[in-house]
Amino acid sequence: MSDQYAVIGNPIGHTKSPLIHGMFAEATGQDLVYTAIEGRPGQFAEDAASFRAAGGRGMNVTAPFKLEAFAFATERSQRASLAGAVNAFKFEGERVLAENFDGVGLTRDVVSNLGCALRGKRVLILGAGGATRGALLPFLEQGPAELVIANRTVDKAQALATELRDHGALRGCGYQDLEGQGFDIVFNATSASLRGELPPVPATVFTADGLAYELAYGKGLTPFLRLAQQAGVRQLADGVGMLVEQAAEAFDWWRGVRPETAAAIARLTVPLC
Repeated sequence: MSDQYAVIGNPIGHTKSPLIHGMFAEATGQDLVYTAIEGRPGQFAEDAASFRAAGGRGMNVTAPFKLEAFAFATERSQRASLAGAVNAFKFEGERVLAENFDGVGLTRDVVSNLGCALRGKRVLILGAGGATRGALLPFLEQGPAELVIANRTVDKAQALATELRDHGALRGCGYQDLEGQGFDIVFNATSASLRGELPPVPATVFTADGLAYELAYGKGLTPFLRLAQQAGVRQLADGVGMLVEQAAEAFDWWRGVRPETAAAIARLTVPLC
C-alpha cells in the first residue's frame, strides 16, 4: 500500500498541494498518495488524529489551522516554536513532529530562484500574522541590514520584533511610520490581496531596483503589485515559488529526497498582468 500524506485546511478546494506532491513523487520515484482534507472548524485535533490513526505518515497544514496544529504536536522544531505556528507534521509512532517550512520556502524562492540576496538589504514585511512569524527567523539568518514589520496594530508588530530581537536587526512599526523610508525588498504578508484590497502602504517604500513580493499566489497583478509597478519596481513576484519550495522542504523531510522545483513552479505560475 502506498504511503499516505495529506494537506488539511478550510476551505481546501483551491489547494495545489496534491498536484505539487504528485509531481514530486513521480519525478523522484516515491510510492505515496497525497490527498486534501477539509478540516472541520473546532475539530482539527480529531481530524488530524483520525488521519494519523488510519496510517497517515505526514500532513501539511494550511489556514486556519496552523495554531491548532502547534498545540497538537508533541515535538516542535525551533522554527515552528519561534513562529508559534506549524505547517507540516511527521508521524512517528507516538510522536507528532512539527515543522514550519513557510519561511524557509519563501527565503529559498527569493534568494535562489529570483536571485535577490537578503544580506545587507533593507527589508519590509507588511502584516504581523502567522505568515510573517514563519518568515522572520529564516530572513534574519540571511543577515539583512534591517528588517521592519509594519502592521495596522502597531503593538502587535512591536511585540513580535521584541520577541525575536536577539536574532538580528528587527523593529516593528505602524503603516504611518513608513513615510519617507525606502526598502530594497517589500513583502506583502497581509490578507488584503485575497479580498482585492491594498494595504495602507505608501508607494515611497519601493525602490526601482528592488523586489516587490506578494505572498498570495495565482492572483495576477494584485493591488499591492500594481502599486509597486506604478512606483517603478522592475522585479515583481507572487507566492507560487514559496508554495512549491516549502512543499519541497516537507517532501524532503518526509522522504529523504529533495525534488527539483522548477517544473512545478512553471506549471503553476500565473502571469502578473
